[in-house]
Amino acid sequence: MKHNVILVVLDGLNYGVAQHAMGHLQAYCGAGRSALYKLECELPALSRPLYECILTGIPPIESGIVHNDVSRLSNQQSIFHYATAAGLKTAAAAYHWVSELYNRSPFHAARDRHTDATELPIQHGHFYYADHYPDSHLFADAESLRVRVEPNFLLVHPMNIDDAGHKHGLDSPQYRNSARVADLLLAEYLQRWLDAGYQVLVTADHGMNNDRSHNGLLNEEREVPLFVLGDAFSLDGFANPKQTDLCGTICELLGVAHDKPVCRELLK
Repeated sequence: MKHNVILVVLDGLNYGVAQHAMGHLQAYCGAGRSALYKLECELPALSRPLYECILTGIPPIESGIVHNDVSRLSNQQSIFHYATAAGLKTAAAAYHWVSELYNRSPFHAARDRHTDATELPIQHGHFYYADHYPDSHLFADAESLRVRVEPNFLLVHPMNIDDAGHKHGLDSPQYRNSARVADLLLAEYLQRWLDAGYQVLVTADHGMNNDRSHNGLLNEEREVPLFVLGDAFSLDGFANPKQTDLCGTICELLGVAHDKPVCRELLK
């Protein structure tokens, strides 16, 4: 069966903070309507390499997107490519590096910030380029895309948690409260998405450390959450998904042909 999918990447969200600060998501878990898994992000624990990893299933050392300043189009097949090849509609409300990976590089705000171009892998997009761009606006951008174009695959990618971590560090009220705000924003939209028939995955690219950075092997930098919600998920507590499984697993949900690894235990 084919499903529509929303992937939420909460940039910079450490697993431990997700576990204790995301009260609305945890309510779904407590009600048996969601499951939370711990993922270990690939290395390096940096944003652009891990956007590529999540969306293509390819670790950075193989993709060549090995640091944040590699500004070029991906040479891999992403969820967006597989979906559009199958005739599905794609959309993203995301940081501009995602546009640079899959649509056009370098990013030109006047041309690329608002995208409606069926010939591109991300056909419909709202892309921002300031790390402090409010998460409230980003979620509204995403919802406007969902309502307007009814995408089969939608990426939602806010940045304020990561921004707070870089300014204040992991063990700070600002970082924790940014996670709580993201959870409150998800509370506005999650049930709406589920009622519309979407399968929803909420994860992060990497975590954060007390040095106000990430790029190493500390657990707090590498451990990230994966919440799954929707009737296509098994909610199997013994499933052991990897970050490199997300692309293929989402392609399975979408019902599109792909050649990526899949965590089949996540799915019914």
